[in-house]
Amino acid sequence: MIKVGIIGATGYAGAELVRILSRHKEAEIVWYGSRSYIEKPYASVYKNMFQIVDASCMDDNMEELADKADVIFTATPQGFCASLVSEEILSKTKIVDLSADFRIKDVSTYEEWYKIEHKSPQFIKEAVYGLCEINREAVKKARLVANPGCYTTCSILTAYPLAKEGLIDMDTLIIDAKSGTSGAGRGAKTANLFCEVNENMKAYGVATHRHTPEIEEQLGYASGRKVVLNFTPHLVPMNRGILVTEYASLKKGVSAGEVASVYEHYYGKETFIRVLEEGACPETKWVEGSNYVDIGFQIDKRTGRIIMMGAIDNLVKGAAGQAVQNMNLLFGIEEKEGLDLVPMFP
Repeated sequence: MIKVGIIGATGYAGAELVRILSRHKEAEIVWYGSRSYIEKPYASVYKNMFQIVDASCMDDNMEELADKADVIFTATPQGFCASLVSEEILSKTKIVDLSADFRIKDVSTYEEWYKIEHKSPQFIKEAVYGLCEINREAVKKARLVANPGCYTTCSILTAYPLAKEGLIDMDTLIIDAKSGTSGAGRGAKTANLFCEVNENMKAYGVATHRHTPEIEEQLGYASGRKVVLNFTPHLVPMNRGILVTEYASLKKGVSAGEVASVYEHYYGKETFIRVLEEGACPETKWVEGSNYVDIGFQIDKRTGRIIMMGAIDNLVKGAAGQAVQNMNLLFGIEEKEGLDLVPMFP
């Protein structure tokens, strides 16, 4: 059995890790880390875990945890993992970090967008960007995995094949994204109160959202050139889900059949990516509670542009599910173990 430690187990992403791993055939959670609820029964924090999890919450002592766990998930705010990780810890255990600390390869870019000093830049080069469908082989050999963000997972996977094959003009790419409120985390914030969110929709982080450089960097690797794009997120009054709508000019003469063939080539054998027929629009409802990514597209012949669409559950494929997928790759077990989750409806 893989012994698992979770730091940040009482946040939304951490709770999803607990939910998924509680039924994982090859893993056992040995540490429910939570600075806010030390010594309190985990099931008193999340009562859906009553008679499922008997353990109490522990602290965030990564050095002690490294001696007890084969893998540590850090579902924590930016800066936490970078402030604690060390060569000694990585010599004992593997880390899957759900924050942004090791996603961006240029430390100055990270510090500019996140407004904090990076505490362990020596590990940035080694860290593998854990977008499984793209970096699968590199993940298998990693000690430190940078689990992608929710917006970035959906945004990158939706455009990746067309960027990689040069079918779209990367200078014209615009990404419009919408997320449920769980994407903002469990902490109390006035902007996320029911009366603020209900019957409302709003853009935020316009031209400044911190996932922008992550998307630009990864699509830059795909297209083989520097990418600068507009990314605008919106908050919508639902618990879960991300829907991205991406717009780009097609290279001249590219047909719908070619686009469909490229998606099929890249994703046809992927367990968790479902490419819809041309014109079909993904919906967050049809991926809720699952590790699936639904992708669709439509070509606008009048403007010569393509509209690419993607939908994920932000807490599963956008966080905990992808983290478990990375863990499965790290330990050489079936990639879909623990993740064969049928989307919930209604």
